[in-house]
Amino acid sequence: MPKKEKTARNIGIPNITAPEKECEDHDCPFHGRLRVRGRIMDGVVISTKMRGTVTFQMDYLSLVKKYNRYERRRSRKHAHLPDCLSTEVGDRVKAIECRPISKNVSSVIIQVTTPTNHTEE
Repeated sequence: MPKKEKTARNIGIPNITAPEKECEDHDCPFHGRLRVRGRIMDGVVISTKMRGTVTFQMDYLSLVKKYNRYERRRSRKHAHLPDCLSTEVGDRVKAIECRPISKNVSSVIIQVTTPTNHTEE
């Protein structure tokens, strides 16, 4: 019996295309069995030092009711990085919530929206 070609599955999020590169990662929403749900988050990659995990930072505005003004805040989260995607520090990414993968990781990167241009000298 011939082996089936593995295709990326539709994760159900509009305007998100599957990566061209394939992977064998079990926790990949496109090529593995991980299901995604919940909030979609935008952020900037801060650190890629962990294996298979990145740290990204989300910036947002918070209302201070007493002064009727907004203040800038930030939140850092960890997200699983599938093998089919590659990021570097400074890239803008989209992450979505999923089941807990480890103690601190409950989201997965689904798209690199603006990769940084690194020139080799």
